[in-house]
Amino acid sequence: MNFELLKTELASLTRGLKEFVQYQRRLGLQQVEGALPGARPQSKPAPEQTRETPAVLSLEEIRQEMGDCRRCKLWRTRKNLVFGVGSPQARLMFIGEAPGEEEDHQGEPFVGAAGQLLNRMLGKLTLTREEIYITNVIKSRPPGNRNPDAEEIAACRPFLLKQIQAIRPHIIVTLGAVATHALLDTKAPLHRLRGNWQQWQGIPVMPTYHPSYLLRVPQERIKTWEDMQQVMARYRGQPD
Repeated sequence: MNFELLKTELASLTRGLKEFVQYQRRLGLQQVEGALPGARPQSKPAPEQTRETPAVLSLEEIRQEMGDCRRCKLWRTRKNLVFGVGSPQARLMFIGEAPGEEEDHQGEPFVGAAGQLLNRMLGKLTLTREEIYITNVIKSRPPGNRNPDAEEIAACRPFLLKQIQAIRPHIIVTLGAVATHALLDTKAPLHRLRGNWQQWQGIPVMPTYHPSYLLRVPQERIKTWEDMQQVMARYRGQPD
């Protein structure tokens, strides 16, 4: 027996079989991949997966999405939704708790006694309401100005986050425990958080006292003023 001739014929047969398999693959017939000894079936390449970035809505689109919001029970007692006010390109954003009586009447945040105190503080900081953005976690007034409950916060919080994404502020100031806890998803006492920089998705956050609290406890105003000095130092140190 001529082993050299047999070896040559086997090699030729193997090459021919490989060429046949490759031809079948080009036709899309993957089943033949197991025809060769030791051949490993090849799985079809997975389709390219793309991650779609959720579209960032404008403030006007977010307000339209809210509509005549009835996502929680507060719609039954409110007069007006209180969405927010200020510059859509604001570098500094203030977030409060919920509208009060005057805010409910006018449909604008911080226009009552607490808003007047906030305005005076902004004036001393040489800021105007037109260059910042002011909103609340809750867009409908809770009856009797009570604290909003967990259900009400959960219903409104997605719209607050969309507002932040639309504005992309450089700094956020949370006014009071409700706003601080809702944004930062923490239960830490406000007196431990205030005056210390926090972060939300890379944005520096300064928790401080709500103006309505400062009306009741005026001796605490110095602490809020100190907090705002930190805010303004960072605010002025950032480019427009």
